Amino acid sequence: MTTIDPSLYLKNQTKTRVPSNELGKDDFLKILMTQIQHQDPTNPMEDREFISQLAQFSSLEQVMNMSTAINNLVSNQQLNPIIQYSHMIGKTVSYQTMDEETGELSEVLSSEVVSVSQRNGYAVLELTNGDSVYADLILEARASEKKTEEDSNDNQN
Repeated sequence: MTTIDPSLYLKNQTKTRVPSNELGKDDFLKILMTQIQHQDPTNPMEDREFISQLAQFSSLEQVMNMSTAINNLVSNQQLNPIIQYSHMIGKTVSYQTMDEETGELSEVLSSEVVSVSQRNGYAVLELTNGDSVYADLILEARASEKKTEEDSNDNQN
């Protein structure tokens, strides 16, 4: 016959509460239900008060859901390398090439970024000269010369 671990008995469970300054939606609902259960039957809560408290509860739940959704959105954007580096499209980048035979770094080239893709979880910048460069190999990024010329022509007019 199997025995029950004595630490699982309710009398052996810790009874200490950790106080918190934050009230969640569950706490708010418990307070509201307790208030309804213990109200004076000869003087019940007015409809306006009850509706006001339900509206506060609804607002609290919506704010908490919106906060969760925003946190999820931000964390997903930080994890996606394509989104992280999409602002590089149209920029001119400088990068150092590597000699595939020797594995040594060679010349520094510059080209404009035309797209961003992902390989093995890393952002890869596709360039106008046909090269593909991992984003962490970029030495410098600057506004494209084409855009700089267009901007200066716009400023003269």
